[in-house]
Amino acid sequence: MVQLSTKPEELGPQAHPDLEEVAAWGAGLEAMHARLADRFTRPEPRQQALAYLKGLRSAVERKNGWQLAEHAGDATPDGMQRLRATYQWDADVVRDDLRAYVLEHLANPQAVLVFDETGFLKKGTKSVGVQRQYSGTAGRIENCQIGVFLAYATPTGRTFMERELYVPKTWAAAADRRQEAGVPAEVTFATKPALAQRMLVRVLAAGMPVPWVTGEEVYGSHPGLRGWLEGQRQPYVLAVRSHERVWISTGARLRQVTVAQVAAKMPDRDWQRLSAGDGAKGPRIYDWALTPLVGPVDPAWGRWLLVRRSISEPTERAYYVVFGPVGTPVPEMVRVAGSRWAIEESFETAKGEVGLDQDEVRRWTGWYRHITLALLAHAYLTLTRASAAGAAQEKGGPCIRRCRAPLPSSRKRN
Repeated sequence: MVQLSTKPEELGPQAHPDLEEVAAWGAGLEAMHARLADRFTRPEPRQQALAYLKGLRSAVERKNGWQLAEHAGDATPDGMQRLRATYQWDADVVRDDLRAYVLEHLANPQAVLVFDETGFLKKGTKSVGVQRQYSGTAGRIENCQIGVFLAYATPTGRTFMERELYVPKTWAAAADRRQEAGVPAEVTFATKPALAQRMLVRVLAAGMPVPWVTGEEVYGSHPGLRGWLEGQRQPYVLAVRSHERVWISTGARLRQVTVAQVAAKMPDRDWQRLSAGDGAKGPRIYDWALTPLVGPVDPAWGRWLLVRRSISEPTERAYYVVFGPVGTPVPEMVRVAGSRWAIEESFETAKGEVGLDQDEVRRWTGWYRHITLALLAHAYLTLTRASAAGAAQEKGGPCIRRCRAPLPSSRKRN
């Protein structure tokens, strides 16, 4: 689980909040909630939503209905359960508010949108979308739900903008299970890349500038998603599997070969040592090489294969297909490729701090409502930390550990 630092030597003397700053944090949460006021037609769900958000960003150990209710001073969890199940409000509209809130505070010309999924371990067979399936969270096949997410990563902070529940084929085809879990009739089976595309469609339709998109192999090795992105003239750096086949030019003819075969023939002079950004142990330095692939028709755009090679184990390689404007520098491609870790960190903090995986709901509506409110709470913490770190720098204090300042809800977890 996440461990937030409260050691003076790690955070610096200017990073410690005073009472005025703590009060400002509480006011900031209420200001964010006020943006949502029109989404709730009655005062009861409106106030319950504020109590829910306060509980999610609190030090409550488990963000379930009972403990959130206790934190709010309620005698029973009925109010929290009604907020997730029966009160009238639209989680998709609040999701749009989340996107606007993040963009208002974190918009950056170096931003990268990152696709990835995470697992939610479950018991039994009743929770919507649950089945035995591979979970990257556990690193093995588990009884779990899978959610696909879209994160917004910038140099000053990273948090989520979008979410979709993955509904496996067995669930999509089971009318009785769908009805019991409240899955809408219009929901059909969609692959994870299709869900990622659906989320990006909404982001682009909202007029949001998207400098780059990145994601792991399940997304990069989906030709339909890559083709759609190129049709939108959307730059991307997407990881692909070693056996992914690409088109290369060999003089007068074209050949289709695997990316591993292309990389094996890259001469030594093509490799350069670059950092993919800072990690937990400092700069993540690898050897990188770039070679052109058969490009799109538009001469202003290019398509390349970017290869990452471990310095200590040269046989360990990762492969990325890149699409972007001609003349894009290699260090920029490497920066985007290295941004994918940001969503992994965001999953860790969202689960460890705001109970992203502690919903304890079974139905479709409950999952989307809890996840959306958890993402709002995570965005609030992210933006508050960015603001606190910026203030510390202005006062002359150090900004280390990725500018993470302590919050009232911070506590050490094992």
